[in-house]
Amino acid sequence: MNIVIGSDHSGFGLKEKLKKYLQTAGHNVFDFGCYSEEAVDWPDIALLVAEAVVKKDYEKGILIDGTGGAMPLAANKVPGARAVCAYNELTGKFAAEHDDCNILCLGGRMIGDLEAHEIVKVWLQTSYAGGRHQRRLDKVVEIERKYLK
Repeated sequence: MNIVIGSDHSGFGLKEKLKKYLQTAGHNVFDFGCYSEEAVDWPDIALLVAEAVVKKDYEKGILIDGTGGAMPLAANKVPGARAVCAYNELTGKFAAEHDDCNILCLGGRMIGDLEAHEIVKVWLQTSYAGGRHQRRLDKVVEIERKYLK
């Protein structure tokens, strides 16, 4: 799978470890920054990753900040982005199964490396269930359309 990954400075350490984990698992990983622990503006990274995923340049995206809550604020402004924060395996599973999440957001200061690996693994292995969940995602698309006028 082709996966794009990005972080702010507080997620940099976890991003570097996740890149290695994903590559070892056989995925192609493309890093959109940041590239050190020097402070950056997280909306810039979130926008790059969200645009690339929505354009289908990559199959999935991962964003990492300190808590996992900031990156989705910016990423979800891009129509078609479904960025969801996960903090354990179950929330990672539901992000994929219920929300058809195409960008997983993690908190580099909130979870450990092994937990992050397991969340990502479950998220990547879980398929979108559709069904009753599709009606709700259709409503999200309608909200996007309403505000794009």
